[in-house]
Amino acid sequence: MNLGRTKDGTAALAAPPRTGPALAALAAAQFTVMLATSIVNVALPQIRAGVGLSDGGTTWVVNAYGLAFGALLLAGGRAADLLGRRRVLMAGLAVFAGASLAAGLAAAPGVMITARAVQGLGAAVIAPAALALAMDLFPPGPERGRALGVWGAVSGAGGAVGVLLGGVLTQTWGWPWVFHIAALGALLVLTAVAALVPRATGRQTGSFDLLGTATVTLALTCLVWALTSARALGWTDAAVLGALLAAGVLCVAFALIERRRPDALMPPRLFATGRVAAGNVLMALLGSVWIALFFFLPLYQQQVLGMSPLATGAGQLPLAVANMLGAVAAPRISRRVGAAATVVAALLTEAAGMLWLSRMSPDGSYLVDVLGPSILVGLGLSIAFVQLTALAVDGVPRQDTGLAGGLVNTTRQVGGAIGLAALATLAGSVTTHASGHQPHLEALTTGYRTAFAVSAVILAASALLALPLTRQPRRPRRPLLPCRTPEATTAPPYRQAPHHAPAP
Repeated sequence: MNLGRTKDGTAALAAPPRTGPALAALAAAQFTVMLATSIVNVALPQIRAGVGLSDGGTTWVVNAYGLAFGALLLAGGRAADLLGRRRVLMAGLAVFAGASLAAGLAAAPGVMITARAVQGLGAAVIAPAALALAMDLFPPGPERGRALGVWGAVSGAGGAVGVLLGGVLTQTWGWPWVFHIAALGALLVLTAVAALVPRATGRQTGSFDLLGTATVTLALTCLVWALTSARALGWTDAAVLGALLAAGVLCVAFALIERRRPDALMPPRLFATGRVAAGNVLMALLGSVWIALFFFLPLYQQQVLGMSPLATGAGQLPLAVANMLGAVAAPRISRRVGAAATVVAALLTEAAGMLWLSRMSPDGSYLVDVLGPSILVGLGLSIAFVQLTALAVDGVPRQDTGLAGGLVNTTRQVGGAIGLAALATLAGSVTTHASGHQPHLEALTTGYRTAFAVSAVILAASALLALPLTRQPRRPRRPLLPCRTPEATTAPPYRQAPHHAPAP
């Protein structure tokens, strides 16, 4: 309790700190990160033509950001805990702004992909630091639940609004402005954080786990490269199989390294705290279809339905609105029916929307094939995201909140990169096979339908898995006190403390 003094010298309650503006600045940082994930999707055909990208290179415009983001999030969370969360957040925003500007000026494939990777590096620092600062502002309870609702709203809306903004900018000013606006936004958020977010009062001691960071980054790079390249090279290609084998070996090495290091990048103690493991497993599965949704849906709208970039972006508005409404309602729903039931219902709602999308037609329309399922997907996605984020930081000590925030963002982003690579490979293979006996647009639609159908299966399986994982762990029962016996009543009393000892 904060005490102040009135004019007559008596004690009085001081006004609580203004957390609203600080939360707005931190939420804006998270929004910027999520915006960069999807803002390029509508502009991919124009970026490909402007920079001279191949089919595989076009996918890496998305994957380079997602891979760097996911692989370095744990390191970003650890850096925030060690170096100061506010300081690290501001540094990440500066790196993000510079990389965004470089991507907008890129004239060669290598420059574009490198700039996107550095942009992902900045995002990997921003996301865990911003989440940890938000958790510092709101202790566990209803206020934290509402803060996580805001967090979920801006996270989901960032993906949908990114598609809209990408369409507007691509059609009016050209694809470079997709990146220039991200740079400008990051600089504005940096200014807001410096002005509104209070300074932290202490940092953890420890060192960086460079070996663990390098090992897990190489493992994820090998895995996503193999999944991305399998479409062109084939699953039996020696390079693809070698990359998959290397990813597996590096993952095992990472697990062994983390068990022996005192300052591990992913300390085992984190998984013994609360329900962190359950939240991260489910978040990885949710992420595997999240990014793919914002990849395939704009492609269907543009390539099959023939919608312009502007119309494609505007078509994402219902999804964004549903996403924000679901995120705001999520804490209230959870208090009424429980966290476990809320997660299961949200995943099943999103699965229903994906299943509806899997029935899209090559001669369909936006109103019939996109609008209805988008609303279902937006509601389910946002509610599930809020609840799983809360689950992943449940019971985590304050000194580990940066690491926990980095971990839950890692699982979502890495799951998204792997899911996008796998689903893009699957959709491409189905389209190639169907092209032999179907018209081009029908073959494209067949590939997209397959990706959405598999996404629905993944979400339904996640809902079944959530039933046992999200149960509140049983607290150990207190041992019964021994009954008082006649012998106990006649036992000599405890020796009293000396008179001068302080009372207990």
